[in-house]
Amino acid sequence: MLLELLLFAVLLVGSYFLLHLTVLKLPRCKSTAKLHGKTALVTGANTGIGKTTAMDLARRGARVILACRDRRRAEAAVQEIIQETGNNQVIFMQLDLASLQSVRSFADDFLRSESRLDLLINNAGLINGGKTEDGFGMIFGVNHLGHFLLTVLLLDRLKASGPSRVVTVASKAYRMGKVDFNCLTTHKDLDLGGNDYQLFKKYCHSKLCNILFTYELAKRLQGTSVTCYSLHPGAIKTEIGRHGGFWWNLILTPIVFLLFVDAESGAQTTLHCALEQGIEPLSGHFFSRCAPLLNIESKARDDAAAKKLWELSESFCGLS
Repeated sequence: MLLELLLFAVLLVGSYFLLHLTVLKLPRCKSTAKLHGKTALVTGANTGIGKTTAMDLARRGARVILACRDRRRAEAAVQEIIQETGNNQVIFMQLDLASLQSVRSFADDFLRSESRLDLLINNAGLINGGKTEDGFGMIFGVNHLGHFLLTVLLLDRLKASGPSRVVTVASKAYRMGKVDFNCLTTHKDLDLGGNDYQLFKKYCHSKLCNILFTYELAKRLQGTSVTCYSLHPGAIKTEIGRHGGFWWNLILTPIVFLLFVDAESGAQTTLHCALEQGIEPLSGHFFSRCAPLLNIESKARDDAAAKKLWELSESFCGLS
């Protein structure tokens, strides 16, 4: 009996490692591009995928702006990146995506202090309840609306620095998402309710918004030197759910520990979209595993919904 249990344990462990080496193993960004003289801006770069992305861009010689809300954590990340890469052109600029005024102030400061912008990485994301400073649902406000305004305010600098790129971290969770324009108009939120399951649904809705935003942005950028891409980073161990409730963490923690991979793996498709040469004709596409995803659902390619989301976002941000 003991021998049978031992053999079963060996088989289980072996299967687990085989799973990580095959199904869960993510491709690597193969670009050897150097970025000396280029400037990259990464939101949410003090932890997780964003920090790993910033680290890689700094290693390639870029001037990297860490746009984060938490000054203490961001400044610690800046020092770590400088120490690891030897690149002193890594700086922190404060940005709270839950405040449209903060986004505007950040953009003003950036445009005054930085002469170019080659890469805008819309990486930050959360699964939090509550409302933003402007009364929007927190998940909608941070994951979509704050990034929408930031991108629009920086578009002229991106165009002047071209060829340049906008890369937005979305998720395959969009498949469970929808955009309820009636709810958005009435409640300034993607859905109602605030329990863990309802927050997860709002997260899925926000990821669909990310993809529709990129799809519409690509249309509006036709004829310019700016291209844009959205992506699924994979199932990654990050701190995105750190504010989740007891049951959320109880259920997800063992799943994340066993089946999710590290942030370095999760940054690879972001880096591919930011750096890979020859993908410019794929502007507006959704990427996964360092390749365009060809079987994307029709709701993520809905021209009317993408245009309506853009126009409503402009209205929410006071741009129209």
